[in-house]
Amino acid sequence: MATIKEIAEKAGVSITTVSRVLKQDPTLSVTQETREKVYETAQRLGYTKKRFKHSLKKIAFLYWITEKEDLQDVYFQTVKKGVEEEANERQLNLTTYSIGDGIEAIDPQTKGVICIGRFSKRELDYIRTLTNDVVFIDTSPDEDHFDSVRPHLRRMIERMVDYYMENGHTAIGYIGGNDFDADCGGYIPDRRERAFKEYMEQKGLFDERFLFVGDQYAVNEGYALMKRAIHSLGDQLPTAFCVASDSLAVGCLQALNEERIALPERVNVFSINDASIAQYVSPPLTTFRIDVKLLCQTAIDLLLERFVDKRTSPKTVLMSCNPIFRKSTS
Repeated sequence: MATIKEIAEKAGVSITTVSRVLKQDPTLSVTQETREKVYETAQRLGYTKKRFKHSLKKIAFLYWITEKEDLQDVYFQTVKKGVEEEANERQLNLTTYSIGDGIEAIDPQTKGVICIGRFSKRELDYIRTLTNDVVFIDTSPDEDHFDSVRPHLRRMIERMVDYYMENGHTAIGYIGGNDFDADCGGYIPDRRERAFKEYMEQKGLFDERFLFVGDQYAVNEGYALMKRAIHSLGDQLPTAFCVASDSLAVGCLQALNEERIALPERVNVFSINDASIAQYVSPPLTTFRIDVKLLCQTAIDLLLERFVDKRTSPKTVLMSCNPIFRKSTS
């Protein structure tokens, strides 16, 4: 194992400087380039006595979620908190930027980027001028260039349909929201909706009348969509619904309860996220639990692979999730 003296000789700095850099002394006044040189030399020589942080490399966390989305869907807030906590635990030099800051606000010395949200082509191109070490959470806007980690939403929808079919349901509906295209400024079908259509068509069960989609993933949107389903379909209301998120599902339950439609005897509801509220609504919600902590850990692992192992080939990670069965399904 390399010694501090050997690192100092190879890096061309004093032993004291090496010691204070590796101890992460916040009072040490040296350039970022010197810190990076010490870390890279220590890494190359196999120094392992202390866990030093590659980390003083500046990392930008782009939280490209609108204020409305942030208020409506607790999932994004949970991911934001998870990334920041994980970075802090690993002693990473992370700076969070919001969509309101604008893409040009990113420090030009940034060496790595973690992103969540929707980005225009112009914004993606700008990010690539800063660094190739980029990881997206929840989306994969360019799998040829960027790493990504996201829940396997398609598989979750398929498993919902399988569960319903195994329990005798053939009239299965879908309630969801559209995706936003940052380039055209309009809405496009979400991958959960596409997965539902394709899988139901494969099973010979798809019925266009049972598809209800809005523009938001909010409680009030779920309420409005379920109300529309109830009033437009009457006695032909599906016996089961796949719902794209817990926020939408909570609104669905409110509408069904208001209309005195028995849950789960008449209608089953199955959704995604396992937000904290899911177990407290009436009836408690059956939902897929997304391991947000693992999602955030994986995003940072991918970035550190690029820093430490110098990996250049992009990697896409799909996370499987487990269903939590409660009383909204039978």
